[in-house]
Amino acid sequence: MQYPVKTLSQLRPILQGFRKSAGLTQAMMAEQLGVTQQTYAQLEANPAAASLDRLFKVLRVLNVELSLSTSDEKAGKTAAKTKKREDW
Repeated sequence: MQYPVKTLSQLRPILQGFRKSAGLTQAMMAEQLGVTQQTYAQLEANPAAASLDRLFKVLRVLNVELSLSTSDEKAGKTAAKTKKREDW
């Protein structure tokens, strides 16, 4: 099943859903990640504040794969925006 994520605020319910589907509590996730339950709860409450490295570790524990794609309707606009962002 695929879950399109277009905003960071969408990550919270998706991470919670995958965790609960796996039958894991926050404490169990924290143990597998080597952090405290409070640390994991903070990550799940505000995944936008987490590093990409930490998010990828969470995804690995949940056995979830990240896949990126362009929106068909916006594919042309994306190429134009990418050229402007080369200055970053």
